[in-house]
Amino acid sequence: QVQLGESGGGLVQAGGSLRLSCAASGRTLRPYAMGWFRQAPGKERDFVAALSRIGGTTDYADSVKGRFTISGDNAKNTVYLQMNSLKPEDTAVYYCAATYSSLVPTTSGGYDYWGQGTQVTVSS
Repeated sequence: QVQLGESGGGLVQAGGSLRLSCAASGRTLRPYAMGWFRQAPGKERDFVAALSRIGGTTDYADSVKGRFTISGDNAKNTVYLQMNSLKPEDTAVYYCAATYSSLVPTTSGGYDYWGQGTQVTVSS
């Protein structure tokens, strides 16, 4: 089993920045890929970004390209999501996810483990 713990959410004004962190624990083998998803009230859980822990490949949703950056610290088994130029439409609960498959999924069904989520609120 893998436990994922997110942190770093909060309230920020439009144009501001936040950095989310996701620490993985409970299994010594590092997940192949980790991703971030978000879910706004009344909406589906959407892909935000993903990172291959082996080759460093990244993928982003079009809505966040150029503003968000996903990165990882293998020594700490932690993945980060740096969010810049935040917009009110970025408001959502952000979830961290992990998979041991040899893919970098961009859909929620591709991930096996999920964190509890952290709230990000961007005021206008």
